[in-house]
Amino acid sequence: MYRSDALFVGGAWIPPATSATIDVVSPHTEKVVGQVPAAAPADVDAAVRSARAAFDEGPWPRLEPAHRIEAVRLLAQHYADSRTEMAALITEEMGAPTSFAQRAHVGLPSVMIDAYCQLAESHAWQQYRPGRYGHDIDIRREPVGVVAAIVPWNMPQFLSITKLIPALLAGCCVILKAAPETPLDALLLADIIDRAGLPEGVVSVLPGDAVTGAYLAQHPGVDKVSFTGSTAAGKSVAAACAVNLTRVDLELGGKSAAIALDDADPEAFATGIVSASLSNSGQICNALTRLVLPSTRADEFVEALAERMRALRIGDPNDPDTRVGPLVSQRQQHRVLEYLDLGIAEGARAVVGGSGAPAGLEQGWYVRPTLFTRADNQMRIAREEIFGPVLTALTYDTEDQAIAIANDSDYGLAAAVWSGDRDHATAVAGRIRAGTVGINQGYDMDPFAPFGGMKASGYGRELGPEGLNSYTEVKSISALPSA
Repeated sequence: MYRSDALFVGGAWIPPATSATIDVVSPHTEKVVGQVPAAAPADVDAAVRSARAAFDEGPWPRLEPAHRIEAVRLLAQHYADSRTEMAALITEEMGAPTSFAQRAHVGLPSVMIDAYCQLAESHAWQQYRPGRYGHDIDIRREPVGVVAAIVPWNMPQFLSITKLIPALLAGCCVILKAAPETPLDALLLADIIDRAGLPEGVVSVLPGDAVTGAYLAQHPGVDKVSFTGSTAAGKSVAAACAVNLTRVDLELGGKSAAIALDDADPEAFATGIVSASLSNSGQICNALTRLVLPSTRADEFVEALAERMRALRIGDPNDPDTRVGPLVSQRQQHRVLEYLDLGIAEGARAVVGGSGAPAGLEQGWYVRPTLFTRADNQMRIAREEIFGPVLTALTYDTEDQAIAIANDSDYGLAAAVWSGDRDHATAVAGRIRAGTVGINQGYDMDPFAPFGGMKASGYGRELGPEGLNSYTEVKSISALPSA
């Protein structure tokens, strides 16, 4: 069993302020597999003090970008050396199938680190602009300051890296608050950072609950908050940040639509949906969970998808052949099971899956991957984020109706359009109110493409040069020519 008795604060492993601990429970075995300290407000205070000193007086924000890039590339080497251990911890603590943990939970962050370093090398940290009055204006992008990065449990390393790395490259100091469900990978990341030898105060890693996160978000010593989580929690974070006028980016929930146009290939659509919507056991914020199908061909799409869903291997996440593992917690399992019962009560039909645990998997927090048909867009299963392997098929008669269904949502995180005509699909994508739209694919999380939502899915962007810019302030310097 993994145990730790220290917190990583400002680059040093120190005793926690209290004796409170977090028990980490395996979603597969329901047994305790780890115990770590639970960060308290006093620990947050210590981390903020350390970060403030490092930012206000230390070398990190004042280094040339090239020197910060060099330091982050060294961190990337240590990260690569720990990928196997990191993937195993994520599978243990949150139940991600090992194949997905290796490929996405750990492989994707490695790609992101390298991509951000590439972006930083060519980024316009300073440029000159001709002024209206005959002299140049010096435009600089300077680090925003002390950053609170608050991440959820579903993609803990990916979300940590997409906040931590651009903030470091911009010259910020970072306090990373990890979710209580997934503290093990966070503390391994802290160890990697320790080995990389970043200056004192630049990074702290604090596992803690929502109370700790709220205290960090409203701390007057924090200059920016980057939060990923539910829409309800995001509203609370935004309100907390408003008190101190703290800058905040919010990447929140989703109920993303996948439109199959009437010339789309059902087999390609089904393959894409299984990958985009059921990976990580459906616990993905931008999963395509509303399937908008042409009424004249809906049966073809449903049959192709149902066939693939029935073939998915469900079970032990340590088995390389497993494609759907358990949900992260018993609470999450009960929540999803309630939605399965609700869908039937609302009048939908489960053509795959349905309520109850999968046969032979009574131990562990499993649910059956489920596909609902005979649904409409006013049902709760079509409007609310379920955060599990549950898909709802909706039908349309005209293309305008399909777009209206896709846009009839409180959320606007992601979407996708399938068609045999790429130009036509791109035109339809342009009419969808979502921050990210895929054509004939779910999403590939290209590190050079900005990612973020509209409406109740939040605001701000991560990844791409926009992700770097979000951790900077813009300063303009102008002066009259010397006499």
